[in-house]
Amino acid sequence: MNKPVIPEKAPAQPKKSRLQTKSTRIEARLSPYVLKVIKRAAEIEGRSVSDFVVAAAEEAAARSIERSELITIAIDHQQKFFETMLKPPKPGSVWERAREAHQRLVAKDR
Repeated sequence: MNKPVIPEKAPAQPKKSRLQTKSTRIEARLSPYVLKVIKRAAEIEGRSVSDFVVAAAEEAAARSIERSELITIAIDHQQKFFETMLKPPKPGSVWERAREAHQRLVAKDR
């Protein structure tokens, strides 16, 4: 899965190794059952609980961002969209009046 591009606020800087990068601490309250499940999954993957939780959170965040940026439509709607793009309908009377108003109000000033 491709990771979404998240714009940076500051200019891009050379990548630092994980040891050189500052980190931030977060806390979460977990039920004993959830902690047990996370510990077991981390063991299976040979990771620390912290590393497992961070990786899982990053993957979930990337999926959430991707879903918010991706538009999915049914195939019949895709076909209709592209047909309309290739052969757009002729403008109706409302569009003609708008074009004429634009010509009168805006285009004459240029």
